[in-house]
Amino acid sequence: MAMSENSLDLDDGNDDLRAVGDAVSGIERRASVSRLSQGDEASVEELNRAGARHFAKGDFAAAIHFFKLAAIDLSAVGAQANLGRCEIRMGQFDEAAARARSLVFADAHQWTGWQLLGEALAAKGLHAEAIEAYRRATTLAPEQAVTHRQLGVSLGHCLLLDEACEAFARALDLNPEDEGSRYQLVINKRHVCDWDGLDGLSEQLKSRVAAGIALVSPIDLLSEDASASLQLACATRQAERLHEDARKKTVHWERSSHRPSSGRLRIGFVSAGFGQHPTAILTSALFEQLRNSPVEAHLFSTGAEPVSKARERLMAAAYRFHQVSKLTPQTLAQRIRAEQIELLVDLDGYSRACWPMVYAYRPAPVQIAWLGYPGTTGARYIDYVIADRFVLPPSLAAYFSEQPAYLSRCYQSNDPTRIVPVPQSRQDYGLPVDAVVFACFNGTFKLGRRSLDRMFKALKGVPGSVLWMLEGPGKSSLRLREMARGADIDPARLVFTPKLPHSQYLGLYRHADLFLDTEGYNAHTTASDALWGGCPVLTRPGNTFASRVAGSLNHHLGMPELNVGSDDEFVAFAIRYGNVREWRDALKQKLALQCDVSGLFDVKGFAADFADLLARIAKHHRSGGRASNFLQ
Repeated sequence: MAMSENSLDLDDGNDDLRAVGDAVSGIERRASVSRLSQGDEASVEELNRAGARHFAKGDFAAAIHFFKLAAIDLSAVGAQANLGRCEIRMGQFDEAAARARSLVFADAHQWTGWQLLGEALAAKGLHAEAIEAYRRATTLAPEQAVTHRQLGVSLGHCLLLDEACEAFARALDLNPEDEGSRYQLVINKRHVCDWDGLDGLSEQLKSRVAAGIALVSPIDLLSEDASASLQLACATRQAERLHEDARKKTVHWERSSHRPSSGRLRIGFVSAGFGQHPTAILTSALFEQLRNSPVEAHLFSTGAEPVSKARERLMAAAYRFHQVSKLTPQTLAQRIRAEQIELLVDLDGYSRACWPMVYAYRPAPVQIAWLGYPGTTGARYIDYVIADRFVLPPSLAAYFSEQPAYLSRCYQSNDPTRIVPVPQSRQDYGLPVDAVVFACFNGTFKLGRRSLDRMFKALKGVPGSVLWMLEGPGKSSLRLREMARGADIDPARLVFTPKLPHSQYLGLYRHADLFLDTEGYNAHTTASDALWGGCPVLTRPGNTFASRVAGSLNHHLGMPELNVGSDDEFVAFAIRYGNVREWRDALKQKLALQCDVSGLFDVKGFAADFADLLARIAKHHRSGGRASNFLQ
């Protein structure tokens, strides 16, 4: 963030709580205040700068000391605000909110108090109230870029993504070097399918990531057509930050009196998705199979969602289910070490709001990435990534920091016990009775001009066909229909359905004829849903892990014809499939057969192979072997 005479940079790197520069008032800047006449050595501005230096280092207690000295002068509004920002970062949210309200009460026309109030409310998760405070601040001081960015963050939390885009765009317009606003603008525009100017912003973001200027969550970079090498650089930078943070906090290890049962390999699985989540959908049947294997599956749930049927199923399947959502990363690491976990499997990576820092403490001798994050962690403390040779070929493995541990089958586990329900009629969903239904139920953030262009060409080539999608956030559906109109396609041929509970959503595939996958960032769990629901998935495997998942599913399903090599092949396949009913019927019949015989949905076989792979990794480690010389 740029520094100026009137602003001290207090940015601590937190995207949700971007620290605001101290707005040193004119009175503060020119006053030596009464203390100086009594022989004090520092001015208010100097004290604020000293506090800001400690704030930047994360030493908030020391920062408070200097800000309190500066705040002795009652006119030092900026020092009061900075005290509040320190309180926020020390978890004293109520104190910060009270301080902000006192500033607002003293002068409702001073933007600093409103801004601090917005920060404090946002820290408490009260984003709707924070929005109102930020709006007051931006009205009083429209030139303050950081307040527009903070407003955008809270709007995003309230799923007001179109308004969030406006706020981030305003912040970036005021400060073109505001990397946080550029980053947030890209990902929010991606979600609402606002592609006006997005290509240029995306290229700017990627170039700044490559130069080490912008700090971006690796999961968000997957939607930006980033190369495997750039994904590795981004992930490595994130992992190094986590590692450095972990080094600052000592963890004291204790051993549990509970000992592993004889002859069983103790494996820990950590995820925020042990509930109503794709992780649970993919792994529940696997954990049930592992109950009768040489593996003790310990599930560490970092998610705080209420108990559901999906969660109860996992709790019953696990050797032991550990609810750890209230633990800190340090105490979670201690808990894992105390349970004497030998192999620790990260099911999240950078995919969700979880604690990837826990792995930097090295709570287990061997640490493995699998399933949840479709890319490299870039972390020296993650030893292996479980994959298959299609989704992670040797040419791509060079861009992974982890040693690949290959399964002979698809790396993705699946649940063959799921029932595909009989849905409502096509008419009930606004679909034509007899025409071909192309479907794409991927998230809107996976869409792009290239993917949509292929879909539109397929629609034009198959008379009467429709494209069936899930309703996205904000104005995304409206924008997609406008793009159809611009491509000389009746907007009514894009049919949108609200998101449904998984048990109902799975039945939608009975009405879908062909799933048209997205470029760059494939359907993953959604692809296996489609296949299990009887809908073939047409995809073009790319040069990154995230762009090869659907291809891996097709490959191991025994239907490689669904993997095409170019956009032209993609469109030609879709058009022929839509126009030749006999070919369409034959392919669907083959899909039904392959789901039974290919092994893709053979969870018993998967569990055996998975347990064997983990046992070989453990044996290799016990014999003193390193991940780098693990033999496949």
